[in-house]
Amino acid sequence: MSDAVTRSMSNLVRNFSPRDDAERAAQEDFASFFVHGESPMWRESGPDHATASCVVLDPTLRDTLLVFHAKGQFWVQPGGHLEEGDESIEAAALRELREETGLRLDARDDGPLAYDLDHHALSASFGRCASHLDVGIAVIVDRDAEITVSDESEDVRWWPVDALPAELANGVQRRIDALLTRVRGRA
Repeated sequence: MSDAVTRSMSNLVRNFSPRDDAERAAQEDFASFFVHGESPMWRESGPDHATASCVVLDPTLRDTLLVFHAKGQFWVQPGGHLEEGDESIEAAALRELREETGLRLDARDDGPLAYDLDHHALSASFGRCASHLDVGIAVIVDRDAEITVSDESEDVRWWPVDALPAELANGVQRRIDALLTRVRGRA
């Protein structure tokens, strides 16, 4: 894993501005791994490791793009494991977005529009992966952009942010709501 992506993770964790106790706890948890710890960046790092994802919003901030995860059998934001060649967490999230939906976006020069930190446990169906330390970045995409379904997903679909599907992965509603608040605060 490049030193650049490890530095990117450390910087995102250090510079995160928590808005409440839950976000403060998330920042402290991530810091124990990525600022003061061993930085489990690779899937092979052990049962807990970094991932990157994109919370995709349309320009009106009323809809979000989700993928139906084949292994997990739930709707979730596009994302996944970091890979060799990723130069930043944002670049990893955008690569995952491209791989899972066909959408091509460039990293912003000033960093992500908004992001969150989410450490979540995984079910046994994920094998030796016990948890993901996921950085989710918010991106804005035109609803008319062409999307595709990858081999990892069964479907890719736009959903109203206030009417998400019942088969939603645990915590996704909370993350979308929090990132919407952050994006609206930057507008």
